[in-house]
Parts: sequence; structure tokens; C-alpha cells
Amino acid sequence: MDTIASLFSFITTPVSWVIVQFHSVYGKIFGPDTGWAWGLSIVSLVILIRICLIPLFVKQIKATRAMQTLQPEMKKIQERYKNDKQRQSEEMMKLYKESGTNPLSSCLPILAQSPFFFALYHVLNGIATGSTIGVINESLLASARKAHIVGAPLAAKFTDGSSKVEALGASLTDVRVVTAIMIVLMSASQFYTQRQLMTKNVDTTVKTPFMQQQKMLMYVFPVMFAVFGINFPVGVLVYWLTTNVWTMGQQMYVIRNNPTPGSKAQAAYLERLTKHVTHHGKTRRRSEKTIIKAIVAKGRDRNEFERKFINGLTKAGLVAQADGTVVKGEAQAVAQAEDGVTSTAVAKRQQPKRQTKAQRQSAAAKAADDATSASDSSASDDVPAAAGTTTSLEKSDEPQDAKPAAQQAPKSGSNGRSRAQSGQRKGGPQRPKSPSKK
Repeated sequence: MDTIASLFSFITTPVSWVIVQFHSVYGKIFGPDTGWAWGLSIVSLVILIRICLIPLFVKQIKATRAMQTLQPEMKKIQERYKNDKQRQSEEMMKLYKESGTNPLSSCLPILAQSPFFFALYHVLNGIATGSTIGVINESLLASARKAHIVGAPLAAKFTDGSSKVEALGASLTDVRVVTAIMIVLMSASQFYTQRQLMTKNVDTTVKTPFMQQQKMLMYVFPVMFAVFGINFPVGVLVYWLTTNVWTMGQQMYVIRNNPTPGSKAQAAYLERLTKHVTHHGKTRRRSEKTIIKAIVAKGRDRNEFERKFINGLTKAGLVAQADGTVVKGEAQAVAQAEDGVTSTAVAKRQQPKRQTKAQRQSAAAKAADDATSASDSSASDDVPAAAGTTTSLEKSDEPQDAKPAAQQAPKSGSNGRSRAQSGQRKGGPQRPKSPSKK
């Protein structure tokens, strides 16, 4: 660890200068030789570094989202070229280049923070050995060696012997209890941060090897922190615990306000957004407009939670617009009508009212009567009377002696009936022919 820290000695002077500046401020409040003054100086150093790394953190989020989007394509490449590792690597690099994604972007905050971490370790190790380093002179070195955090010196380690701990003005029991508690808190915060990412901010509809890797890291990182933590000075444990807590809070904020599509966090966010928008009748923040704009742009590619969000707005009489705003349904219909769209095209489809059984029977009887009357009128106008025959109405007005003449009409076929009589009923008036049988 000392060898690695010496590689970053070029940044030791800036780190020590920042710590001294914060110590001069907190020393006036708590006293220059107190653990509060030196401990808060280290915490302030972490906060300053993490604020400077926020742009890299944003880039890390975008890179992680892009990698999650590419997981289905990556899985296809792995299955297609599973026997050709070289071709598989070439296709992966081609996919990264086409999508503008860099897998190393997700590690940028850790890589950028590493030099400051090892520089701080180098400074605290110099305090433990009693050697000046950076801008820390003899007087500041003596003050730092007197500083204790809950009974443990800043430069003490869990693995230090009793003689070395006593030289720093502390007991071995206090040092090991304090360092053990800080190592447990450091590992627990790292585990919770990774678990929160896996359980709340991962698209549950896509199962890929990337998710298995993240799940493995969820258990590997806390173990690594526990193993290496016993060799860290108390001041470095303060630094690492502070940065873990910062990462946890920062991630909680991102998951709550900008969740991954398809994740449980998105379902919770859209549920809150639905209540907020329906209560106020509009979007009030730019982040809300950005989320709604992205959902509207997806169209039919929306996931289950996004469709539920759009349906919730519709039930409330609101419509999401392409620019991320929300308007009332009537206002949208008027706007579309002014643009040349008819109101019937945008109106909600009306379902026909269900009729009772009596109403359906009455309508059917009426339709049958209309069909019968239409059939009678068409038969009387279009079908000419056959030669030597008369209609049923004419038969009723004829004298009785006219029947033999009608019965002497020419016969057609072997059955002895005429074509005009083939459609008549026995013993009753004949039914007029319908136009379809003409």
C-alpha cells in the first residue's frame, strides 16, 4: 500500500494544502488539536472532491444506461459467436463504436477518485511515522498526532501493535473497537448502495449476464473493503466511509428522480408523478417534462409502467404532449379542430347503449314488417302475370265460372302443374314472388 501511495506523491501537496486550509477554519471553532478539527477537514476534502466529480458521475449514469440498453444485442452477439472469441470481441467493439458507448465510463468516478485516496493515505502515513509531508510542517504534524477520533488517533491502524498505538497516546482496545466499527459501517454502506442499484434501478424485463456480474460485485466489494480496511489508518477510514455515504445518498437521489426505464424505481416515480400532475393539472419542473417527453416519444414501445402512466392521465382528463407538457383533453380537441382535425376523429369512441330483450324483439318485428311491405310492392310492380293466369287478388274478384278457364292453362313438365301454379299454396291464396326468385 505504501508503494502504491508513493506513486501518487505528485498530488500529495495539493491534498495536504486543502486539508490544512479546512483545518485552519475548523481549528478556530473546535480547537486546533482536536479530532473534530482534523476529522471534519478530511470530511470536507471528500465533499469537495465529490462535488468536482459530479460531471463524471452524470457521465457514469449515462454510460450505465447505455450499457443496459445494449444488453440484448450483446447477448445475441455472444450466442452467435460463442465459439469464436476473437470475432465476438470485434463485434462487441463495433457495437460500442456504433452506439457511442464506452464500458469504462461506468468506472470513471472511482478511477478519478483513486489518486486523491492514495495521496491522503500517503499524508496520514507520514503523520503516523512522524515525518513532514506536503505543506504539513512540524507544528501541524504535532497537532495532527494529538488528534483523536473517539479515542483513536488519525494515523492508527487496526493491525498496529500496542507499542505503536501507545506512542500516539491511545490504547489498543480503543483503536481496534473504533476501526472495527468504521470498517463494518464502510462495508455495509457499500453493500446497501450496490443492493439498492440491483433491486430498484434495474430493468426487470431483461435478464442478461450483466445483471449477474452486478449481483456478484454486490457481495465482492464489501468483502474487499473489510479485508483492506484493517490496513487503513483511521483518517483513511473516515475518508472512505464519508465517500460511501455520499455515493449512497447521491444514488438514492438519482434513483428517485431519474430511474431506469422498466425498473421498480420507475414504477414508483411514475405513480408519484401521476398524483402530482393530476393534482396540479400541469408539469411544474423541467425534469418532469423531460421524463414525459421521453415517454410520449416512445409511442408503442412504452413499457407496462409507462402505459399505466398515460392511462392514468387519460382517466383524469389530461393528455401528455410531445414537448413534455400536459393539457386538458378538451383543450387538445379544440386545438386539433383548429388545425383541421374533426372533433369526431379525436373524440373518445362511444360504445352503443345496450338494449333490453323487449326492445330487440320490437326492432326485429318492425324490420320484418318493413321487409314484407317492400316485398309486396316490388312483386306487384315488377312481376308480370303469366299468360292465361291471374293473381290471387284478381281471383277473388272473378266469377266462379272463370276458374275452369284458368285451370286449362298450358302445362309445363310431367307433373301437370303450370309454372304459375308451381308457387301456389293448396287451398289458399298464393304467395307473391320475391324479387330474388324472379
